[in-house]
Amino acid sequence: MANNVNEKELERQQMVAETVSRTDKFFRENKKTIWGCMGCIVVVALLALAYHQFIFKPKSEEAKFQMATAELNFRNGNYDLALNGDGNVLGFAQIIEDFGAKGGKSIYFYAGACQLQLGNYAEALDLLKKYKGKDEILKARSIACMGDAYVGLENLKAALGCFEKAAATADNIFAAAYLLKAGVVCEELGDNAKALSFYKAIKDKYPTSLEGYDIDKYITRIESQK
Repeated sequence: MANNVNEKELERQQMVAETVSRTDKFFRENKKTIWGCMGCIVVVALLALAYHQFIFKPKSEEAKFQMATAELNFRNGNYDLALNGDGNVLGFAQIIEDFGAKGGKSIYFYAGACQLQLGNYAEALDLLKKYKGKDEILKARSIACMGDAYVGLENLKAALGCFEKAAATADNIFAAAYLLKAGVVCEELGDNAKALSFYKAIKDKYPTSLEGYDIDKYITRIESQK
């Protein structure tokens, strides 16, 4: 029994020795290639670090600085100035051209919302579709703005889909506004039953919202037609 154990241990040690020997031989035969690959990896890592530190980071900071001014103009309702700038400050359009989304993904939402307010519906859609942020409130607002753009383009079915999706994206008091828009579009499409379902959803789920205070008149108008 002891001999069998010793033989197995000896075989294991021989296998380990052979593996080490093959590994050592492979390294000696290919050491130039291996060191070359390792050198390339180090160089690439250093270049990536340098790019981030000396190119990406400064551009990102500059983009954020320009974004702050454009956002302020947006909040003040100066949509043309916010979008196009005035020669002294950059607008969202120029920031996108110069920096892309380095100042934040929300730039596509702001630029799209500006185009929407200026009545440029197709351009608004192109920009709003590029917004890929994870913030639920802003995502829902972006989708709802797409719905508004489709309304402007008289594509009511697409608009309805956007308003429904916006309401489902963020289950909060803002959803009431999206449901109301969905109901109005349904009435335009002649689907009063579906419109009524949206209005009643506002009454049941968001009675304290601004839309909830006036929703009875929408419900009464449809129910009186039956």
